[in-house]
Amino acid sequence: MSSTAQVSASKRIEALLDDNSFVEIGGYVTARSTDFNMQQKETPADGVITGYGVIEGNLVYVYSQDATVMNGSMGEMHAKKIVNLYQMALKVGAPIIGLIDCAGLRLQEATDALNGFGEVYMQQTLASGVIPQITAIFGTCGGGMAIVPTLTDFTFMEEKNAKLFVNSPNAIDGNSVSKLDSASAKFHSEQSGMVDIVGEELSILAEIRKLITILPANNEDDLSYGECADDCNRLCLDLENAAADPAVVLSMLSDDSFVFETKKQYAKEMVTALIRLNGSTVGVVANRSVLYGEDGEEAEKFDPVLTTAGCEKAADFVQFCDAFDIPILTFVQVKGYRATMAEEKTIARAAAKLTYAFANATVPKVSVVTGEAYGSAYLTMNSKSIGADVVYAWANASIGMMDATQAAKIMYAEELKKAENVGALVSEKAVEYASVQSSAVAAAKRGYVDDIIEAQDTRKYVIGAFEMLFTKREDRPAKKHGCVK
Repeated sequence: MSSTAQVSASKRIEALLDDNSFVEIGGYVTARSTDFNMQQKETPADGVITGYGVIEGNLVYVYSQDATVMNGSMGEMHAKKIVNLYQMALKVGAPIIGLIDCAGLRLQEATDALNGFGEVYMQQTLASGVIPQITAIFGTCGGGMAIVPTLTDFTFMEEKNAKLFVNSPNAIDGNSVSKLDSASAKFHSEQSGMVDIVGEELSILAEIRKLITILPANNEDDLSYGECADDCNRLCLDLENAAADPAVVLSMLSDDSFVFETKKQYAKEMVTALIRLNGSTVGVVANRSVLYGEDGEEAEKFDPVLTTAGCEKAADFVQFCDAFDIPILTFVQVKGYRATMAEEKTIARAAAKLTYAFANATVPKVSVVTGEAYGSAYLTMNSKSIGADVVYAWANASIGMMDATQAAKIMYAEELKKAENVGALVSEKAVEYASVQSSAVAAAKRGYVDDIIEAQDTRKYVIGAFEMLFTKREDRPAKKHGCVK
């Protein structure tokens, strides 16, 4: 390493990478500026260690900021080192990991430092969708530096000491840390949705290692799979009983129960996760109505509806999977949209964003309807009509415009006014409507569902579908890019 002063920054790299695999680049670089007595300050490696190494044999590029050198602030040469690392990662086609502990822009270098921020943003933009980008925040990440993790694909945050903010809580009118710590890991994992995983330092580094092992190295890499010792035809007994909580379903379905859930604390009614099926990485989007605790008891309940936060969370995840050629699996159980004044301002745009993400994705797409799937909310969740390649439904699933009882009350409103036994007539007409218009069988007869399966057979059917779709190719109209955002 460049200096013994860089203990914490270098130790993080050592804990992240395979033993003795790190090779430093630019260890002799220091600040060029001599303004404001900068020539009298020691800036070893200009406050950031950059280099490459391996994680479980997978090549990665890493930069780790050193808060002991001018508080980890970004100056001209600091930025150039990160830019150089990005350029190398793009040439080679390997993920880049940033370990952040930065006070922001280095005031002594003014416009040179400001330009450095811009050059980092530019490289991140060029790398987006080409190589996976991961950031982990261990200390301060403020001001212009706060843009960096939000330009990456996955963000981790240390639970106690990390701070992420554009404006510090005390600088916001009417707010303070004592009222709401809008820079905390808790805030960003639960409310802003900017952070995927929160934890203590070593657990975060372990989670990054886990993530790297299931991601492709770049957008042209088809090696995001490994050997599978789990039986592809294994029955998933009692899967139907766990349908309300996709996290439980996925642990039962995935190879050796492997599940990497993203943004776990944000918009819990929508689950996004990476799993393994027959050794291959698959992205999953699923509706949740119940969250079970570690004791197996219900911890939280949710309406089976789409929300603005849930749609945006899922849309971003789908776009990531599509960019890196990761197949997408959906588990659908949704009745409509959250009905509040606040949601009404944003839900249409958010639902459109999710609809667009699914429809625009050209990777293999498989959908499983596990319960009630009604109206345009069902269409948004990767239905056949917006491009799902294969759609399965469990035998007890309902697919249609709305709940059969509600539909009967609307359709037979006049008859109900004259009926002697309203309840009996509603039940009769609801059963008729369900069999003709809202059952899985009715949807299958019209070609909207490819097969009706038993819940316990889901694993073998889904694996079979993705194997069949492995060589899928799909052309789209020529255009620069779409405009839905």
